[in-house]
Amino acid sequence: MTPLLVLSEQDVLELLDLDGCVAAMEEALASLQRGEVHMPLRPVVRPPGETHLLGLMPVYRGGERPLYALKTVAVVPANPARGLDAHQGTVTLFDGVTGRTLAVMNASPVTAVRTAAVTAVATRLLARGDARELAIVGAGVQARSHLRALPGFERVRVASRTCEHAQALAAEAGAVACASVEEAVRGADVVVVATSSPEPVLRREWLKEGAHVNAVGMGRELDDATLREGTLVVDRRESAEVEGKIDGAWIDAELGEIVVGQRPGRTSPKELTVFRSLGVAVEDLFAAEYLVRRARETGRGETVEF
Repeated sequence: MTPLLVLSEQDVLELLDLDGCVAAMEEALASLQRGEVHMPLRPVVRPPGETHLLGLMPVYRGGERPLYALKTVAVVPANPARGLDAHQGTVTLFDGVTGRTLAVMNASPVTAVRTAAVTAVATRLLARGDARELAIVGAGVQARSHLRALPGFERVRVASRTCEHAQALAAEAGAVACASVEEAVRGADVVVVATSSPEPVLRREWLKEGAHVNAVGMGRELDDATLREGTLVVDRRESAEVEGKIDGAWIDAELGEIVVGQRPGRTSPKELTVFRSLGVAVEDLFAAEYLVRRARETGRGETVEF
């Protein structure tokens, strides 16, 4: 039998520190750019008449430490109203030589932390160095993880479809709750849109000159003018075009190209920059690998014979 490491939600929350995850995401994006990763588009099960879906995110990384990873994620937009994360599922790690199952872990905190860590990388490379004001659109799990991942702003504003949720998050974070998205984003240097809205919730004319926008999730939160007129960076072109339904001609770079120095980040203080994040499987693989290493160092998790 094979020993299998099982990491619970609490294990992941305590082991996946932000600084370590940011470093892992930079390496994941660089590895993708170097061509070390085979990552097909995720197949998605969308039951007719339902708003929820099940996505499968497989990936293989070769090299000295070959690994397979598979995230199985149910995306349920109604979950926040139930007090649950909209993302539910598992990340499974496999030995890339023997195929042995090495570890399985709760995907919800993996998704939350690694997504925010990628946004932190994008914001460092694309936002103005003198950015002082942050706006968060949304008040769910991703909004909270992004507030933790983007510290140091002098002023933070929060807006949500549900005012009570915005007020609660603002109270937790020492931020200001706003009555509308427009009120929150006007004057902001950095904007995070963390919703699952199928319709745009942010408009180009609300954004100040030189702003940087991070759009997170599988919705369609940004209007076409923002995507078309900004310097648009994505985690992966193919995913953005197919899953995000973005015109490929609008895309200026993949984030990995900027990480490895093949493309510039921000080139002008007046430039509008946009990072459209759908989340890709290589990020889950590198996060899972980091988690397994941390678990072995600390003795966390449960090992079972499988």
